[in-house]
Amino acid sequence: VQLQASGGGLVQTGGSLTLSCAAAGRTSSTYAMGWFRRAPGKDREFVAAINWSGHFTVYADSVKGRFTISRDSAARNMLSLQMNGLKPEDTAVYFCAAGRVYYGDSSAYTGGEFDSWGQGTQVTVSS
Repeated sequence: VQLQASGGGLVQTGGSLTLSCAAAGRTSSTYAMGWFRRAPGKDREFVAAINWSGHFTVYADSVKGRFTISRDSAARNMLSLQMNGLKPEDTAVYFCAAGRVYYGDSSAYTGGEFDSWGQGTQVTVSS
C-alpha cells in the first residue's frame, strides 16, 4: 500500500486543520489505518486509528475530543484527520499508516503493527 499525506501547515492555538492521506494498492480498502506524530526531540506517538470498515476508531488520550479520524465510506482509501482546538504541543510531523491489525486500546499501538507509512506532513501550532 502506498500512502500520500497532505494538509499540514501553520495555525494559531485553538485553530483547526484537516490532514488527508490517500492510499493506493490492491488491499488498501481492507487495511486498518492510523495517524502517528513525532515532535522535535520526542519519540513517535500514536494519535488515532480506524478499522478497515470505518466503524471503529480509537484515540490517544491527548487528542480525544479534539481530533476526529475518518475514512471515505465507498472506496475506503482516503483517510482524514480533523484537528480542532489545536495546541502548541500538537506541533509535530504527522504520519499516516496502514496495516492489517486494529486495536481498540490506544496503549497497544507501537507503530510496528503498520506495514506502510506515508512521508509525513508538518503541523505547527503557534502560541
